[in-house]
Amino acid sequence: MKKTGLFFGSFNPVHIGHTAIANYMVEFTDLDQLWFVVSPQNPFKKKSQLLPEYHRLELVNLAIGDSPLFKATNVEFKLPQPSYTIDTLVYLQEKYPDHEFVLIVGSDNLPYLHKWKNYQQLLDNYELYIYPRPEVDAHDFVKLGQLKIVDAPLIEISSSFIRTAIRNKKNVEFFLPCKVAEYMKEMHFYE
Repeated sequence: MKKTGLFFGSFNPVHIGHTAIANYMVEFTDLDQLWFVVSPQNPFKKKSQLLPEYHRLELVNLAIGDSPLFKATNVEFKLPQPSYTIDTLVYLQEKYPDHEFVLIVGSDNLPYLHKWKNYQQLLDNYELYIYPRPEVDAHDFVKLGQLKIVDAPLIEISSSFIRTAIRNKKNVEFFLPCKVAEYMKEMHFYE
């Protein structure tokens, strides 16, 4: 059974913070691999702010290259929208019974976990690996359930920071994987 981390996100755009966390998870935990689950629409975000899903998937593919440790998946593109984590997990578990799926979650999601669809089912049936985010201490939420707090580096880069910087004509190429920066510049994303 392959222990597979699922790193959900809009990845609007994917940046070195995402890839650093993903790398940490596969190298310093018991995960065999990590899948980037590109979400077409997060129920808590406005769709108008998003690049089209196929561009965001392409950016993730460019970021991870041909690493056998990582995979970009468009599984949520085929599921009803908005995308709910529990529905995707149930679907993936049925489709890939030889995988044990673990949810990769930033600590900044923990105060809102109770708003997620069927969050108790999620907590009862799946392990959550929590990485640190600014201003939310995961240790305050250990009572929730199967949380494994991972001592990953605290990375304070966000996709919204990148988008704002680009709109303000700032050079952010070192915040992005090289091929992602090249593609975004070529396509004039977020300008």
